[in-house]
Amino acid sequence: MKILVAVKRVADFNVRIRVKPDGSAVDLANVKMAMNPFDEIAVEEALRLKEAGVAEEVIAVSAGDAGTVETIRAALAMGADRGIHIATDGRLEPLAIAKLLAAVARSEAPGLVILGKQAVDDDAGQTGQMLSALLDWPIATFASKVAVSEGSATIVREVDAGHQTIRLTLPAVITTDLRLNQPRYASVPNIMKAKRKPIAEMTAAELGVDTTPRLAVVKVAEPPPRRTGVRVTSAAELVTKLREADAL
Repeated sequence: MKILVAVKRVADFNVRIRVKPDGSAVDLANVKMAMNPFDEIAVEEALRLKEAGVAEEVIAVSAGDAGTVETIRAALAMGADRGIHIATDGRLEPLAIAKLLAAVARSEAPGLVILGKQAVDDDAGQTGQMLSALLDWPIATFASKVAVSEGSATIVREVDAGHQTIRLTLPAVITTDLRLNQPRYASVPNIMKAKRKPIAEMTAAELGVDTTPRLAVVKVAEPPPRRTGVRVTSAAELVTKLREADAL
């Protein structure tokens, strides 16, 4: 069985993001980029399934500009077998990404597609669900535990009320939550090996997908600065301050 893992290139979560002066977008010039943390978890889970003998091949796929290849190489350094780079320019919305992944999935015929539950740049959390609908495959979102047997997968999901256990018939889509695993670090030998692993290049046009944005970004603004806190000496004073702030 093949496992297809989607990885996204985002600004490193340790970097403080700035908005462009004209408010049109986030300024990513000279910003350190990295793999989306939830996608790192997805890669790790795919590798663990391969090491358990469930899968024979792990394929990392990503869409974006030339810099996206670095993110694919990072997945290969972790242990993925090969990569697929879909070269695109401009902003990609979740629906466009889902269509690109669906086209690759139809070509590769994986038993599982694993991706992060959301990306830390836009927090949309839509791509996995849209991909499931386009492929007409079952989906388990927010997975905190995955067990794969012959022709099916048992998933423990994190939900508002606790945990939910469901069983999916393969092929299926899984989106990963934080508590699923702890991603491994790429060793120096594996980083060197990753440079020799193949990455197939293709375009959205070759896959027959129109990536034109459907949404217009009206304005991007930084959140307002937090107000300084006030120290109180008694519960009565606290109640008074809350009433003054219309918080009661």
